[in-house]
Amino acid sequence: MANFNEIIKSDTPVLIDFYAEWCAPCRMIPPILKQVKDSMGEQLKIIKIDVDKNPHVAAAYNIQSVPTIMLFKNGKQVWRNSGVSQANQLISIVQSNI
Repeated sequence: MANFNEIIKSDTPVLIDFYAEWCAPCRMIPPILKQVKDSMGEQLKIIKIDVDKNPHVAAAYNIQSVPTIMLFKNGKQVWRNSGVSQANQLISIVQSNI
């Protein structure tokens, strides 16, 4: 958890994809996140967290369903969405928080 807290305290926005291997909609997220990363480059960090392998992190952020995507800046959650979001929506949200 300490490493996670260090990551989200970054000045650079951090987009976190909470997912599970068994989750069919979660498999739609990687190509979307690639589009976001290709568009945003170094302006954004993206990490993926498997809720089954990291239950303490999922519990700490009250992850009830997957996929859940959260955006952090300077250690604070600035946006959260459960379900599949489109790349252009994510890019817009990240740009508004840079």
